[in-house]
Formats: sequence, C-alpha cells, structure tokens
Amino acid sequence: MDLGYYYIIPRCFPTIIYILASLVYLVAKRPAGIHAKETAAGRNAEGATMQIALLLYRLSITFWTGGITLFTFILTPMLFKSLSRDHAGQIVGILFPGYFRWGLACGVIALASRLVMRTGELAPVVLLVIMLALTSFQAFYIEPRAAALKRQIPSFDTTPKEDPLRREFSKLHGVSASCNLAVVAGGIALVVML
Repeated sequence: MDLGYYYIIPRCFPTIIYILASLVYLVAKRPAGIHAKETAAGRNAEGATMQIALLLYRLSITFWTGGITLFTFILTPMLFKSLSRDHAGQIVGILFPGYFRWGLACGVIALASRLVMRTGELAPVVLLVIMLALTSFQAFYIEPRAAALKRQIPSFDTTPKEDPLRREFSKLHGVSASCNLAVVAGGIALVVML
C-alpha cells in the first residue's frame, strides 16, 4: 500500500494540541463537592475510588468524543479530499474496526465509572447507554454489511451511483453517518455536563 498519505498528519497537529489542552483542563477541573467531601472525611478508600472513577469518566468521555470528532470532521474529509475515492475508502475501511472498538471501550469505561460514582444523575447514564447502543449498531450491524457491499463494488470511481449495490451502500452510509453524528452530539453534551 502506498503510504504517501502520511503528509496529511502534520496538518492535524494544531487540532491535536487543542484537544490535548482541553483534556488537561477537563481533568484538572475538580468538582467542589468531591473536594469538600475528601477534606471533611479525610482520605479514605471511598474518596479515592470516587476520584479514580471521576478521572476515568472524564478521560473516557473526552477521548471518545475527541476521537470521533477528529476522525469524522478532520481525518476522513482530508483523506477523501487528497486521495481517490477508492483509495480513501480503503484506508477508512481498514480503520473502522479499530474506530468502533475505541468507541465501545471508551463508552464501557465511561458507563462503569459513572455507575461507580453513584451521583444519582440519570441523564448522563441514559445518554451513555444510547451512545453505546448506536456505536454497537454501527460496529456489529452496519459496518460488516457495508464492508461486504464494498467488496462487491469494483470501484466507486467508475461504478454509477444508480447501481443497486451503490444505492444499498449509500443507505447504510447515511444511517451510519446519522448514528455517528448522534454519538458526537451525545459526547459534546456529556462534556458540557462535566
């Protein structure tokens, strides 16, 4: 495989630095309630568990949302702008399984951390469950079917859009894009709720 697309990566450095700076800010920001509880009760096992759960929750939400945002709005458009549709699609197709595993891992860690925190807030838990359901739907239903269709289409550059296989692929792509945008919106909402 031609690795000439690596010239794109340096263009992403300002965005990566911005995401990392935002992450540091979010992790450093501590809720007053947990700090006051820790001060009043001293350092105990429950306080340490809460701190670790809070840290894991913040990291997983910011990594998940940042990863989706970077992949969806920066890397994928750059690939399709710089390379042929077939070549860009091949690269994105190779990345998708890892992309979905990343989302599922971050989502499970966020949900588990949120449940350990026992804050009583239901909205973040419901939002996480919805985001995980959408990501699972994409990973285990849409992506395998789309990949199978891509293998049957000789070339997206030369196959007409009216071709039945391309139309079916376009439907799956549209559903996947909608799910992806919903997960991004949910992630942004969770970051705002931090």
